[in-house]
Amino acid sequence: MRSLSRPKPSPAPIPGVRRRLRRNERLPEPGSPSFSQPQMVRDLRKYQAELEIQNQALRYSQAAAEGASERFLTLFSNVPLALMVVDENSLVLESNAMALRLFRPLEHDPPLNFLLPFVSDAHSTRVAQAFVTAAEQATCETSEVVFCCGSGGVITGDLHIARIENAQDELAHFICAIIDQGPLLTERRALRDSAAALRDRNDELQLSKNRLAAIINASLDAIICVDRDQRITIFNPTAEELFACSSAQALGSALGHFLPAAVDFLSSHPLTSHAQLGEITGLTADGKVVAIEVSMSFERHPDGDTTTVFARDLSARKKIEAHRNTLESQLRESHKMQAVGTMAGGIAHDFNNIIGAILGNVALARQDAGQDSPALVSLSEIDKAGRRARDLVRQILAFSRNESPARVALQLADVVHETVRLLKVTLPPTVEMVVRIAEKLPAVLADATQIEQALLNLCTNAIQALGSQRGTVSVELKHTLGHHTDTDENRGVAAGLHVQLSVRDTGSGMDAPTIERVFEPFFTTKPVGQGTGLGLAVVHGIMRTHEGTVDVQSTPGVGSVFTLNFPQADRDAVPAPAEIRQPSVVQGRGQRVMYVDDDEALVFLVDRALSRKGFSVSTFTDPHEAAAVLRERPLDFDLLVTDYNMPGYCGIDLLREALQIRPDLPVALASGYVTAEIEQSALAEGARALIHKPNDVDELCDTVQRLLNGDGAGT
Repeated sequence: MRSLSRPKPSPAPIPGVRRRLRRNERLPEPGSPSFSQPQMVRDLRKYQAELEIQNQALRYSQAAAEGASERFLTLFSNVPLALMVVDENSLVLESNAMALRLFRPLEHDPPLNFLLPFVSDAHSTRVAQAFVTAAEQATCETSEVVFCCGSGGVITGDLHIARIENAQDELAHFICAIIDQGPLLTERRALRDSAAALRDRNDELQLSKNRLAAIINASLDAIICVDRDQRITIFNPTAEELFACSSAQALGSALGHFLPAAVDFLSSHPLTSHAQLGEITGLTADGKVVAIEVSMSFERHPDGDTTTVFARDLSARKKIEAHRNTLESQLRESHKMQAVGTMAGGIAHDFNNIIGAILGNVALARQDAGQDSPALVSLSEIDKAGRRARDLVRQILAFSRNESPARVALQLADVVHETVRLLKVTLPPTVEMVVRIAEKLPAVLADATQIEQALLNLCTNAIQALGSQRGTVSVELKHTLGHHTDTDENRGVAAGLHVQLSVRDTGSGMDAPTIERVFEPFFTTKPVGQGTGLGLAVVHGIMRTHEGTVDVQSTPGVGSVFTLNFPQADRDAVPAPAEIRQPSVVQGRGQRVMYVDDDEALVFLVDRALSRKGFSVSTFTDPHEAAAVLRERPLDFDLLVTDYNMPGYCGIDLLREALQIRPDLPVALASGYVTAEIEQSALAEGARALIHKPNDVDELCDTVQRLLNGDGAGT
């Protein structure tokens, strides 16, 4: 162990001495002009006195220095810190007992000659840099340095370095103090972890606050927070939009300006947690009443209680409910129309066979009666009544069918001209018909027969609405731009350009309840025997299958106007020319026809009609019997015509079985209710034609002859 050497005291100035001998100053020699013995004695005595004073001052300074040195040694040795005097080469010049106890607890431990070897490798660079910093800036502190202390293991301490002024040595000297942080390190780390956790908690709190603010601002409900005085403190963007008031204007204002009902509720029902107010009315900033749904919650805070109001705008919901009610009404109407249509289709199927038998037998009776027979008048009336019944059945089928018709591009002006020409023949003298057709109308995709039927029904209703009074029926055809309403969108009608066909009359008109039911099947305001109630229902069904709309406007005593809106066809669509089929002369040559139908009257009629035209006919009312005969004699028949709907059997099944027995046999399917599904299924199974019943006798014979000759599909 090195001990500190006692420092040499430096001479202090001697008080009271005003003059000293200068260096190389000599006393005057005898014989010199300045020599005077008495003067010399006086100077010597004075000089002696000055020396005694200086010696006394030196003894005083020496005593003070020795006392300071003793105190420094005592402090250096006994201070409860590890202190060392180290030069810039890490050489330990002096060290106190605490430093030795810390770095060399046992005799066999390495001597404390250099400081850096006792620093761990992980911190040696940092400690070396600390000495460089202390040399430049006089002091430096390094915290939590790990030191290797021989048999004492390792300690973690803070190293404080201070530069010592040293004039006797060129190397810089430093006094180093090492404070053992072992006892405080755990607490310091705990405090550091606590501070980090507190910072994380503050960050999470700020993040939660920002997230809450974002949720409030992005909420679809209006959120309003008020203090205990019911003054608004939070007013989110949805509330701004709902109440037509900016947040800057709303903050600080009373809640009663916007929600007076909520204020009344809070006055009579103090909140403790939350409450549902349900639907109430609110006021916007400009006094407009809005329907809203309100709920509230109450929270206690150290800085003041807060009530949060959640308000939801019910305007959109009410519109949706009204829209849903409209759709439900339309759905109920659609279901009713579908049910009535299904029933009508079933009834029409049976009527087809009856009417077909009546018209066919009338045609045969005319041939048998001769031209001069008095029975021709009665037969003509029967034929006329039968054709009226057939037209009625066709209207029922047109109403009941949901499939789209075979539409082609055509000009509605041609259909209007042809229909008006037919109407003017039977027009009463009291009715004037006016036709207005715009020029250069675009084509539409439509079935000419169905459009003609719809226009005939509308004009007939208009003529009947006039009754015996004088009036006008106007037919107008024009081009409209962007005819599209919310009701059209609900019906699936596409937006765009439309061709508009309207029929207007100056008759008695209709009231609102009648307008609501005007398109219902079998609903009519006409007396018994003057109307079937199917005319407008057929028009409605035709426009639905044409992806168009039919609108009605009427005023009692003024008249009514029915408007048909047809979507415009593509510009590339070209109206197809009407197919003109020349009537052919039917004359069979003994071809063998198998005819299968469950209606005996119709089977009897077909047998007589085809036999008169020279065909060999085999008729069957039981499809099972027909299939058995076909299996037994497959080459005895040249054509098979079968009904579609028979009790317990489907005509397509018979058609499929016949082609399995004889693949080259021409087959045809007859039905009074041919849908798109039936047509696709029949053609897929190999049917050559689909025959729509009822047919005239000549038409049926013509179809059979074309099938036997290998022509296209018959109707």
